[in-house]
Amino acid sequence: MRLATFNLLHGVSLADGSVQRTALHQAAGALDADVVGLQEVDRGQARSGGVDQTAVVAAALGAQAWRFVPVLLGTPDGTRSWSAATVDDGALVDGPSYGIGLVSRLPVREWAVLRFPAAPVRVPLLVPGANRLIRVADEPRSAVAAVVDTSSGPLTVVTTHLSFVPGWNAAQLRRLTRWARRFPAPRVVLGDLNLPGALPARISGWTQLARVVTYPTPRPRVQFDHMLGDGLTSDAVARVAAMPLAVSDHCALAVDVEL
Repeated sequence: MRLATFNLLHGVSLADGSVQRTALHQAAGALDADVVGLQEVDRGQARSGGVDQTAVVAAALGAQAWRFVPVLLGTPDGTRSWSAATVDDGALVDGPSYGIGLVSRLPVREWAVLRFPAAPVRVPLLVPGANRLIRVADEPRSAVAAVVDTSSGPLTVVTTHLSFVPGWNAAQLRRLTRWARRFPAPRVVLGDLNLPGALPARISGWTQLARVVTYPTPRPRVQFDHMLGDGLTSDAVARVAAMPLAVSDHCALAVDVEL
């Protein structure tokens, strides 16, 4: 089966800066994943045509189960016009929201959500389109877990988008992997962890299932997008691919595993 993680950058094309539903649909179809975690996902945002981007990905994959988990209500921007979300199912929210998603072609027997508060500090970041470092405030973060029914039994898949604040993201990852162990093994955490290289495996004690640079496209130099296994070793990995697609500044990370 193919597991994947993809930071969508809310579906932005780096070629022309546009956000098109058809481009996102085509990118998701090319990924051809059985289970995919999504980050930087819009729902009902004017900037992305008002669509539910998790549902677009699900339609492209012919998925039978998906969940969008909002982290922000409103539009993420520098004005702080948004508020932190508390609802675990984005389908219950009216108005624009932004967060993470998990999509599965396989049946899901259980969903669960974990939330993290924003780091209380601003850190300097090189923001796309800017020629200088800008001090940026963190956002609340979340993780969503799905216990998926496979032909070999249950598999727990967790996706998240961790903080960009050093140290804060490491603490989030430790808390996340402890939380994930309440669900059936084997377990996989996949997502944009905002931690480079081998750090996530060292911090968590889980197995790094993919080691490949994923950011930024078109010439990636660092790995921020990861897949970690617990009860699943690298021997189960048949193929790893960093896939530059029609949208986003991240490659999608796809891993074929044999359970």
